[in-house]
Amino acid sequence: MKAFQSNETYIASEGLMRSVEVARALKKPLLVKGEPGTGKTMLAQAVADQLDMELFIWNVKSTTKAQDGLYVYDTVARLYDSQFGGDGVSDIGKYIKLGKMGEAFRSDKQVVLLIDEIDKADLEFPNDLLWELDRMEFYIPETKETVKAKSRPIVIITSNAEKELPDAFLRRCIFHYIDFPKPEMMEEIVRAHHPDLDKRLLAQAMEAFYILRDRQSLQKKPSTSELIDWVQALEIGGIDPKDIKATLPFAGVLLKKTEDLNRIGDLLMRGRGL
Repeated sequence: MKAFQSNETYIASEGLMRSVEVARALKKPLLVKGEPGTGKTMLAQAVADQLDMELFIWNVKSTTKAQDGLYVYDTVARLYDSQFGGDGVSDIGKYIKLGKMGEAFRSDKQVVLLIDEIDKADLEFPNDLLWELDRMEFYIPETKETVKAKSRPIVIITSNAEKELPDAFLRRCIFHYIDFPKPEMMEEIVRAHHPDLDKRLLAQAMEAFYILRDRQSLQKKPSTSELIDWVQALEIGGIDPKDIKATLPFAGVLLKKTEDLNRIGDLLMRGRGL
């Protein structure tokens, strides 16, 4: 079975690909969990590219409400038009703007819908989507219109596992957990961003990176994106590969918590290296 590819790097294992196919066959959302940098978001793009479908991305924030993905009624614009003589004020549909889920439902062709980082929103957010995800339709009371999906989109939902999702929501999803990349895979990922990187520098940087990730005392383990930035900083800084584990140059690119920086800094100051 062919692995999904993106323009940047290989991102999907055979198990993940099968989860995509199962979710598609059962017409259920695919919930993908994993640490930041494990390729969750890239998966949706890879699926869309592989199936030659358009990708709609709904980026979830802490303030996001379920209705934001369905539609927004711009009452301010309508009030402004009514006060200043704008045309078509009586046509409420003129002030209805579909969200990403609404656009996916309205599409004439099947599309891929990515609901990205669902665990950032309020705990009730996933439950508020259950009806729409099950029925593939929603009602707009302002226009008394029901928007039904012309073709059921392939729904991919990502979570960084920052909070537990409701059981009722989980029951309606196909679940897949993406493990953090092993060194061989990580090298491919880094090489996709920095193809001409010195082999010795990359080898030493990755060894230091995985040593840090294995330390249980760290409050925030460095992620893939931080490794990619770090090797670039090492290259720009002209760092000798043999000094990387001994001094951990530009540690602030990898470690983002003061406590972690202090803890590793103390260790390096004692001359013990990583």
